[in-house]
Amino acid sequence: MKNIGFLSFGHWANLPAYDTKTASDTLLQSIDLAVAAEAIGVDGAYFRVHHFARQLASPFPLLSAIGAKTNKIEIGTGVIDMRYENPMYMVEDASSADLIAEGRLQLGVSRGSPEQVIDGWKHFGYTLQDGETDQDMGRRKGLEFYNLLKGEGFAQPNPNPMFPNPPGLLGIEPNSRGLRDRIWWGSASDATAEWAGEIGMNLQSSTLKYDESGKPFHVQQAEQIRKYREAYKKAGHTREPRVSVSRSIFAIVNDQDRYYFGQQAESVDKVGILEGTQRAVFGRSYAAEPDQLIKELANDEAIQEADTLLLTIPNTLGVDYNIHVLESILKYVAPELGWR
Repeated sequence: MKNIGFLSFGHWANLPAYDTKTASDTLLQSIDLAVAAEAIGVDGAYFRVHHFARQLASPFPLLSAIGAKTNKIEIGTGVIDMRYENPMYMVEDASSADLIAEGRLQLGVSRGSPEQVIDGWKHFGYTLQDGETDQDMGRRKGLEFYNLLKGEGFAQPNPNPMFPNPPGLLGIEPNSRGLRDRIWWGSASDATAEWAGEIGMNLQSSTLKYDESGKPFHVQQAEQIRKYREAYKKAGHTREPRVSVSRSIFAIVNDQDRYYFGQQAESVDKVGILEGTQRAVFGRSYAAEPDQLIKELANDEAIQEADTLLLTIPNTLGVDYNIHVLESILKYVAPELGWR
């Protein structure tokens, strides 16, 4: 069995082919998509976070709105770039959204991907500590956020407060106590996956990772997951961790699918360079008629290792078509692979 969710980047642009021409279109359609996805049995609604781009950015208003309009679907991110975040304020935002959703938030956090602008986090008022890289800063802030979710008091109360305080040091409120078990670290390397395992977070692995062995993407990703689980177990954590992988998967069941995705049927892994020197491997897309799709996906080692599969969707094509994309996977593919 797999938890199957969708992952939306939330693109918008004033283009003729787009159903999401404005930020408002994208936000409102994201809510409608989550509601409709829940109705057909999708397990999770996840959203990418990018800054300085015509894509979804501040996630918590959207997650809160979805939480208020749905009942059981998991609601998450993949991922929030911690370089741009104030961990303390983020605890308040995240806890509020989780309480509205009655404990359904699944937050993916990380250092983040290559940015649209140079050192964009500086424009948000953040600076590096002495000797720190921006990767270090992302992990430092991620760990601070994760630890603050313990709900422990740390601030000295005012002796003359406006409202009475409980005894002892004060912590951040609201604090959704179960949320800490639902924090995921988005990892592009084996080392950061092992770090997440040692810390005790869940693991998100996307459609790209650093090329650390030259092996096919799905093999490297499966090895990354196994290293994460070994580190998690070695650290002595007792909670069963969760692991997600992202994939672009399209079942071609009609002419419209064939028009949009028929050319991707021969898709293969791609290799590129991230941020100047880092070699990365980008996982292939899967697009084929269901019978062929089932054969190809059965050989994807990383999907077999993960308990959660996030299907990247073309959000610009509108709610109805994306529900068709998701329903085709649930109906024609998932049962044959034992995902349902």
